[in-house]
Amino acid sequence: MEALADTIIPSDPQAPGGKDAGCAVFIDRQLAGPYGRQEGLYQRPPFLSGAKNQGYQSDIGPAETYRAGLAAINSVCRERYGGRAFADLSTDERILFLKVLEAGEVKLQGVDGKSFLEQMVKDVQMGFFADPIYGGNRDMAGWKMIGYPGARYNYLDWVNRHNERFPLPPVGITGNAEWTRW
Repeated sequence: MEALADTIIPSDPQAPGGKDAGCAVFIDRQLAGPYGRQEGLYQRPPFLSGAKNQGYQSDIGPAETYRAGLAAINSVCRERYGGRAFADLSTDERILFLKVLEAGEVKLQGVDGKSFLEQMVKDVQMGFFADPIYGGNRDMAGWKMIGYPGARYNYLDWVNRHNERFPLPPVGITGNAEWTRW
């Protein structure tokens, strides 16, 4: 997952990549909780293929989908790249693989590859911009990158001041300006 997060959000001189920003940690924590177990959702058949606006229709939850999807990605990579898993591929090979997956040109066993990739991209993005208390956005890198002040009590004086950097560091839900490992 860390290699996928780094491929989806690569590092650059201004900000860390998905791995260093903690996106995989964020996703792991989400999948270990009620979201990953599909708690609170109707889970009885029939599970019919419906329109996208009808939402997720499956008897397995997001955690099981991730397990199957990540295993399927590694399986296909091992077949195509001489026994190497996704994490062992070069950056260019990873990007090419994800482009082929996005185009629907590769099939993953047990998972719709295109839909799985779309969900992973969304989840990595959430991990990059979520409050650090959830495991991602380490050192508030995502917030610093876009100039978001965080969960400050009041910054109304700055709302209409476009193209000006907020002078204070971002603050998380805990009221702390520093990212803390749990």
